[in-house]
Amino acid sequence: MPAAQSATPESESDTGVYFADVLVRGRPIFQVGSVEDLTARERASIINRRINSLLAQSETLGRVVVKPDNPRQVATLRLNNRVLMTVTQQDAEDFGLSLEALAERWGNQLNQAIEKPPLAIDVGQRLYGEVRQLLRDTVTNLPSLLGALVVVAITWGVAKGVRFAAFTWAQRTEGDRSTEILIGRLSYGGVWVLGSVIALGVLGLDFAALLGALGLTSVAIGFSLKDVLSNYISGVILLAARPFAINDQVVIGDYEGTIAQIDLRATTMRTYDGRLVYIPNQEVFSASIINNTASPRRRSSIMVGIDYDADISSAKQVIKSTLESFNGLEKEPSPEIFVQELAPSTVNLEVRFWVDSRRLGFLTMTSDVVQAIKEALQEAGVEMPTDIYTLMFRNSALQPSVGANPDRDRTTLELVVSNHDSGKDKPDSHS
Repeated sequence: MPAAQSATPESESDTGVYFADVLVRGRPIFQVGSVEDLTARERASIINRRINSLLAQSETLGRVVVKPDNPRQVATLRLNNRVLMTVTQQDAEDFGLSLEALAERWGNQLNQAIEKPPLAIDVGQRLYGEVRQLLRDTVTNLPSLLGALVVVAITWGVAKGVRFAAFTWAQRTEGDRSTEILIGRLSYGGVWVLGSVIALGVLGLDFAALLGALGLTSVAIGFSLKDVLSNYISGVILLAARPFAINDQVVIGDYEGTIAQIDLRATTMRTYDGRLVYIPNQEVFSASIINNTASPRRRSSIMVGIDYDADISSAKQVIKSTLESFNGLEKEPSPEIFVQELAPSTVNLEVRFWVDSRRLGFLTMTSDVVQAIKEALQEAGVEMPTDIYTLMFRNSALQPSVGANPDRDRTTLELVVSNHDSGKDKPDSHS
């Protein structure tokens, strides 16, 4: 279309919009400029609402007619006796035509657009209008989009640098792998939050209004993401509180193994049979945690049963000498030997000693100690009775029954078995 010949109002030049589209079924038909009290966009919006209201009705639409108003030097475009718009002298000057010619031209364009086209043409026209509007909006917002992309790229680079710097600082000061990971990830996320706010501002979005809109849906979001947010919050607390660290051997609920990874959402454990278990941090946070390697030493306990006729002091001395000469046991705290129980057939001695807290070392050392104590007591001649069964035999004559031979005696044998507790070696471990 010809360029506008007259100056637009100051408000129009400020926004950069001099003409706006008049749409029929989403397809631009022609453009209108501003008038005295309305900008081009406001004027086009009013015309579009009037056209859409008529198109939405079920009544049959006639043709758009032009009604000149010579005293006022305007012309009105009417449809079904309703005013769609007013063509002004300013419009005629903007497009270099006479008032009557411009009014006829716009009336014919509206008539062609209002007549319902075939489906294929209608779809094509709508797609063309949407694509055209999208391209126009893209060109209009291109500087903002480019600015936002630049902000995102800068944020990405700064976030990686800050994460590396924070992780390096944490390695020098904390000495705990899980805390180092927490500091690095929080710093990385913090930079991205700040960069996102700046990018939204470059795009022209009001961050305060965005927060207000999010506040309206915060309850629904909170219910839908309750478990996810709970896992992340629990992960932050676990990484800050540090009840365990990577490579610690722990018991969490029904699982026991070595901590392989601590993330914000879940904790990864490798069980002693080689399986990986991913435990949500919410469950970890609410469960009772036993950390077997929080201390480098762990106490083990076994039970040794000796005969009642054996010398308890001599047996204790043999066990103590065996423990003192055993390589791999902790010297401090020193081993302890107690008379734990007077069982029916044995005197039970509890032997306590300290070993390395790692599971392999703990089980291996406990097994070796049990074997060494058993062999030492056998060499010293200390009896360690096994299960004892007492057999009682009773002879009784059977009374002759009806039809039986009274001269014939039969004897029954009753076996009474009493099982007494033994003092057989029973290893027991206490953390």
